[in-house]
Amino acid sequence: MKKLHLVSLGCNKNLVDSEVMLGKLQAYQLCDDPSTADVLIVNTCGFIGPAKEESINTILSLHGQRKKDSLLVMAGCLSERYKEDLTKELKEVDLFTGVGDYDKIDEIIALRQNRFSPSTYLLNEEERVITGSLAHAYVKLSEGCNQTCSFCAIPGFKGKLLSRTLESLIKEVAALVKKGFFDFSFISQDSSSFLRDVGEKEGLIKLIDAVEKIEGVKSARILYLYPTTTSDALIERIIESPLFHNYFDMPIQHINDVMLKRMKRGAGKERIIAQLHMMREAKDSFVRTSFIVGHPSESDAEFDELLQFVKDFDFDRVNIFAYSDEEDTPAFLMEEKIDSKIINKRIKSLDKIVLAKTKKSLEKELGKEIQILIEGESSEHEFFMGARKLAWAPEIDGEILVNESDVGELEVGKCYYAKVSELAGDKLIATVTKTAQ
Repeated sequence: MKKLHLVSLGCNKNLVDSEVMLGKLQAYQLCDDPSTADVLIVNTCGFIGPAKEESINTILSLHGQRKKDSLLVMAGCLSERYKEDLTKELKEVDLFTGVGDYDKIDEIIALRQNRFSPSTYLLNEEERVITGSLAHAYVKLSEGCNQTCSFCAIPGFKGKLLSRTLESLIKEVAALVKKGFFDFSFISQDSSSFLRDVGEKEGLIKLIDAVEKIEGVKSARILYLYPTTTSDALIERIIESPLFHNYFDMPIQHINDVMLKRMKRGAGKERIIAQLHMMREAKDSFVRTSFIVGHPSESDAEFDELLQFVKDFDFDRVNIFAYSDEEDTPAFLMEEKIDSKIINKRIKSLDKIVLAKTKKSLEKELGKEIQILIEGESSEHEFFMGARKLAWAPEIDGEILVNESDVGELEVGKCYYAKVSELAGDKLIATVTKTAQ
């Protein structure tokens, strides 16, 4: 049997596309060692500078390791965004494909021909090979984006919003439940715009209604809400749901009104703060966001307002991104670019506050009995099992170290209740007390 080595870079939306490719290539044996692979695929990210560098470096590294007569395939966002340049200049790559043909990867490899379809691939009923978990799966709601954020190049190469049908989503979730999955994260570039392209303003509410009726789904969350398309009704529906966690992931990028207009974000400070307070006041809520530091023309005063806001509001988790100057975006043409030294200084001051907020969020769990999902051996030591709070999203929200169990041997992919005893660095330590039903 021929061997396949696949590397999925960037966001979890990319991971879903990689899983589609794995589903089409099940005739291959997956391998961790690229030097033994007959086919090597890199699903690239083309969002910002560091991600683009990682994609190119990964390609070059794999080329240096691969065996003679193997096939190196470059797929995904970076390949799509710079297809003309890359196909001419990156001679290390044997085949190129973009964001429209994940479900045709077997044909592309068989024919050994580059392929870039004019439209973005939209998952329908293709079989995926879920990776990384026995219990959790990401479910992609849509492709593309109708927002016009000044700093974002994604609509330029992924196109306008294109939502999956509600029927196809429900069919996929039901099929995954039959395979043993019970925890789901619903994702897209702008999840709160789901079905707006077909005239439905509250598509996520319809999704919640439908998912709650699927027997076997125990846990769900929605990632990547957008301020202008997140209604009070949607926030209230999530809070009311017995199934969807009060998990609110809404990247706001800034809080100063002038900066929000400059970034073309749509919603202003007053509206964003009102939304955040609705989310924060919900029982057992978890609030995650992200900020961009150093967007063109960001003044010291505007950054200081952001800094003070983060001091005042209790976010559970925050991602901080340095502004990346991307061609084909409105911000690329703006004057008054911020020096990298100033950006780094600002990030350093913001990061101190964010670390304190994260610690405060983790400390809230001390002494509590919480529901956790066992994910495997911990990243710290083989004597610990690694877990996460069931409400948290995988990988990004933290790891819980399980050092003892009152119920005997623990099973990966199973839920338990655990008593949180201490915080060691950025990780909680807990003892399993009983099995979750």
